[in-house]
Amino acid sequence: IKKLLVWLGLNFYLFIDTFHWYEDEDAYIYTRIMLGSTLAWARASATCLNFNCMLILLPVSRNLTSFLRGASICCGGALRRQLDKNIAFHKMVAYGIAVNATIHIVAHLINIERYHTSQSKEAGELRNKLSGLGKSPNESYLNPIRTYETNTTGEVLTTIAGITGVVITVALILIMTSSTELIRRSCYEVFWYTHHLFVVFFIGLIIHGMGQLVRGQTSQSLLLHNVTYCKDHYWEWENATQCPLPQFSGNKPVAWKWVLSPMVLYICERIVRFWRFQQEVVITKVVTHSSGVLELHMKKHGFKMGPGQYIFLQCPSVSQLEWHPFTLTSAPEEDFFSVHIRVAGDWTAALFKAFGAEEKVFKELWMLPRLAVDGPYGSATTDVFHYRVSVCIAAGIGVTPFASTLKSIWYKCCNPNTVLVLQKVYFYWICRDPSAFEWFADLLFHLETKMAEKGKNDFLSYHIFLTGWDESQATHIALHYDDKMDVITGLRQKTCYGRPNWDNEFKQLAENHPSIGVFFCGPKTLSKTLQKTCNSYSSVDPRGVQFHYNKESF
Repeated sequence: IKKLLVWLGLNFYLFIDTFHWYEDEDAYIYTRIMLGSTLAWARASATCLNFNCMLILLPVSRNLTSFLRGASICCGGALRRQLDKNIAFHKMVAYGIAVNATIHIVAHLINIERYHTSQSKEAGELRNKLSGLGKSPNESYLNPIRTYETNTTGEVLTTIAGITGVVITVALILIMTSSTELIRRSCYEVFWYTHHLFVVFFIGLIIHGMGQLVRGQTSQSLLLHNVTYCKDHYWEWENATQCPLPQFSGNKPVAWKWVLSPMVLYICERIVRFWRFQQEVVITKVVTHSSGVLELHMKKHGFKMGPGQYIFLQCPSVSQLEWHPFTLTSAPEEDFFSVHIRVAGDWTAALFKAFGAEEKVFKELWMLPRLAVDGPYGSATTDVFHYRVSVCIAAGIGVTPFASTLKSIWYKCCNPNTVLVLQKVYFYWICRDPSAFEWFADLLFHLETKMAEKGKNDFLSYHIFLTGWDESQATHIALHYDDKMDVITGLRQKTCYGRPNWDNEFKQLAENHPSIGVFFCGPKTLSKTLQKTCNSYSSVDPRGVQFHYNKESF
């Protein structure tokens, strides 16, 4: 909320400040006589548009946010949590661009019409006189619509401002409409390719101001032409000493000043990504799980990861341009890094086919398609080790970030030289069909066995909640309820059926621990519920019980 208020505050300040400047500045008295307040509306929204375009690229500069996140000296826990919301901030700024672009377009459409009507006889003598300026060699024009007979649409579409304005608007509409959740989930490729129209958008934005549609009186002309007197005595222009003909010029383009630094940063970002793309990735192991999950083990020179981090994968034989994010499921202590991939779209389906996972055909490692890796990048779950007590909550496929974390916990517990701040981990896994994630159940079984051998049963407390089952499964569960091992997962810890009662769970946690880090990966609806629960069970007194909520997102 603080970040939202700061952003809104800056937008309002820039809008109001620019609005008043164009409403009060003497250089625009004659422009205001023609256009009225829509001049200020157009310019104020343009300033906010430039401001938001300056911000839009920063949250998606992955290496920059990862660097800031890793700089623990300057980044406290609260700031790191803000950096984890980079995509949410990116979306918020995009809405700001859309709103200001709409205001800017509407204001300028009215401005064009007012320029046009200023050429009519009904406009009045002063507006007619201003519109007639620029016909002689020593005069400069104020009204870009030179005659009343001019086709305004045709005139606008032949100017730099008009052409670039249309290009920017079309690019923005395509980017925004293809970013809806429906399209992202059903046609990710459409979203990915359309988003790269941002290049066209930024080029158009820089060129747009060169059209100099809005013109004001020059500073030299203001010194010679007493505007407060002359605007009421326009018939004396050229005759009176204090009323020479006013001279006008367009505003110099300023958009490039706003966006130059972020664009240079983003170009550096893309250079780093390209350099990583060139680095060789060696695939050491491929496992096709019966649940339709492809497990890839890889090695790359100089690759250093933290628990819970993610990478972007590209397979040139599938697509030369597309990069897709995957959470790392290996631990930093292992001599490889791994991902688990399930089919969730055209790209993953093509990847499965390329690796022969669909036909379950064994391929020699040298025959496998080439992969490129960008990352690793930090995420919320890397902070699990910064708390004495951490609660990890996963829903469905959201379980993957915790595979790396739980493995790393095990390695750290086994290493006598590691000093751990973390003393207790509570893990909750809510899923409809655990067979879809049998690889994770295997990991939990391995972890459970090893922890028991080391006498660390109390370190990890986990709870699995099954939310979907049919009648035959229910009968099978009831028959084997008294078995030592759980009939669903094969674990010692019995599976719970239904959904957790978060009030009971958090009440119990609050009674036992003073400060708790809560980490979640899963759907938005559950995330909102958990965030509200964390806030309601956190004490107003900072010395009391505090739940620190962290959401995994990319």
